Amino acid sequence: MEIIQKPIITEKMNQMGEKMFRYGFIVNRKANKIQIKKAVEDLYDVEVVAVNTMNYGGKAKARSTKSGYISGRTNAFKKAIITVAEGQIIDFYSNI
Repeated sequence: MEIIQKPIITEKMNQMGEKMFRYGFIVNRKANKIQIKKAVEDLYDVEVVAVNTMNYGGKAKARSTKSGYISGRTNAFKKAIITVAEGQIIDFYSNI
């Protein structure tokens, strides 16, 4: 099971990373906090202090087109906010 799907790279998350040593990830919906902590420590070689998770349900979306009214839902996902030990950083841009 792939635990970490992708990092969240936004202005807000970058500021949290710089000031509070917190980083965001989209993770597998079935993963628990212990699995997320182990995956981040193995992947980025940092010490994880805390893991906070949030489950987001899919939103109902609709639009009107020439062929008629189309309705559907966006995908549900789970977000994890990782707090690392003070002084340690995760550099998402090092492999580019």
